[in-house]
Amino acid sequence: MATEHLSPLDLAFWRIESAAHPMHLGALAVFEAAAQDTTDSAADPVAPVDPAVRAAALLTARCSAVPGLRRRIHDVLLPVGAAAWSSDADFDPARHVFLVRTPDPEAAAGPLMARPLDRGRPPWEAHVLAGPDPRSFAVLFKFHHALADGLGALALAAMLFDEGPSVRGPARPAPAARPAAGPALRSLPGMLAARVQDVGQALEIGASVARAGLPLGVPAALTAAPARTGTRAVAGLALDLDDVNRIRKVAGGTVNDVLIALVAGALRRWLLGRGDPAPEGPGPRALIPVSRRRPGGAAKGGNRLSGYLLRLPLAEPDPLLRLDRVRLGMDRNKEAGPARGAGAVALLADHVHPLGHRLGGPLVAQAARMLFDILVTSVPLPGFTFSLGGSRVREVYPLAPLARGHSLAVAVSTYKDTVHYGLVADAAAVPDLAALAEALRAELDELVREVS
Repeated sequence: MATEHLSPLDLAFWRIESAAHPMHLGALAVFEAAAQDTTDSAADPVAPVDPAVRAAALLTARCSAVPGLRRRIHDVLLPVGAAAWSSDADFDPARHVFLVRTPDPEAAAGPLMARPLDRGRPPWEAHVLAGPDPRSFAVLFKFHHALADGLGALALAAMLFDEGPSVRGPARPAPAARPAAGPALRSLPGMLAARVQDVGQALEIGASVARAGLPLGVPAALTAAPARTGTRAVAGLALDLDDVNRIRKVAGGTVNDVLIALVAGALRRWLLGRGDPAPEGPGPRALIPVSRRRPGGAAKGGNRLSGYLLRLPLAEPDPLLRLDRVRLGMDRNKEAGPARGAGAVALLADHVHPLGHRLGGPLVAQAARMLFDILVTSVPLPGFTFSLGGSRVREVYPLAPLARGHSLAVAVSTYKDTVHYGLVADAAAVPDLAALAEALRAELDELVREVS
């Protein structure tokens, strides 16, 4: 069987990881226990199965049948610096599925997100969080970014749930048209012409990174000193999708434009509420990941990502004008396409030799702060209801990895007519993460008032 090497981008995610900055993404799924599990055991001679125990047992039993969850990463001799996938002959579900009794599942998610995955095993975990309420429990899924991007992780997790429709990736944005090749370029052999175009793309992206690299208007609260890393705090917030659509219909733009504008407004509210100086300048650079999966294609493992870079207009006090500036910025990004501009920096991984990833990984990790200031990512979920052992998923909070030098990452999904924001922060740099979550709610309320 041919060796399956990690793609350049997957290898980059694997190499830049450190103990204080694990590169796994996650999702906190909150379940509503099946009715039969909440029966009063004192009135029933046959005590019902604890729904959290049942969930852990089902995950343990089902994960062995998912090939993508049995794969581990190992170094290879050639190419030098590369790594490859192999099936774990000693795969043991008990090393990946855990039952945790906790008084506060959301609070427990922070320390669990801070803990790196075991790099000698298939890089994923599922923690069943059993709280004091027998009517509900939560599951924290963790997948290394080398294993999957957000959509790939969703596809893997979906295989562990009760049977339902297959999960497929969304349509990939149409690639931006490249300038017509001149006569000299057309005369080159196809392979050489493609290489010249690739080098040109890399130079263009590099120049865009340089132009956008000045950290103007970045609040100190969005940076984390190296000495204040290694701990994580997690917060989730659910908002009504109908309210978001009401804003979109009146103010224009897309749902995603509104969701990003909510982040910008919430950051402004949160900073002013802390007593920080009023935001000035162009604002922090938000990296907005963009899926590059083929239209209708199955969501396989690994990463197929590019991105947009967007200045969040924190200095703008008017919420509708903030939204308008976000919309205009995203329109410019979409016009250029996901393969151009500073946000497409992920594509540069394709131009680096595996040895460069191995030797330069730590340097790239430290450079993340120079490339962008905050991650704002969206993970679309299918319209059907997920369930596990009859217990239905009520809420899903996506959780993004936190790069070195960053204090906050924001992920958002829509599920069952509800918008779910998942916030991951450096716990020392952002001790008041709950206040930021409430600022998101306050910002939505103000925008609703503005368009009513």
